[in-house]
Amino acid sequence: MAKGLVEHQERQSALNLLGKNLARRARSKCEICAASGVRLTIYEVPPVPGEPEFDACLMLCETCKTQLENPKKLEPNHWRCLTKSIWSEVPAVQVVSLRQLRKLSEKQSWAQEALEYAYPEAKIVQWADAAPL
Repeated sequence: MAKGLVEHQERQSALNLLGKNLARRARSKCEICAASGVRLTIYEVPPVPGEPEFDACLMLCETCKTQLENPKKLEPNHWRCLTKSIWSEVPAVQVVSLRQLRKLSEKQSWAQEALEYAYPEAKIVQWADAAPL
């Protein structure tokens, strides 16, 4: 087997160990858009640490994850949920929300407005600035 494949499988196994606790924290809903009754997968918020960390992971629906990983598939109306998720108590949710709002604010007035009213802590801004979307 290729070394990269083995490393990927080991990382996936480590992430899966976090799954139950992540699902519990997320209350089995997407941590960004709050979709329930859908398949959730683990998303690591960049920059990805060397070892998987609970606080750097989110449980996301396929729609959110796909659009985060493929910006060309971005559907702005799906992301209106960011006006609520930016206020989450989970730092990783705040970071992803801030990054997406910044991106969307270039063309969406509702995202610009949400950014004007958001006052994230300095550590959230620093994390959001640490890696581009």
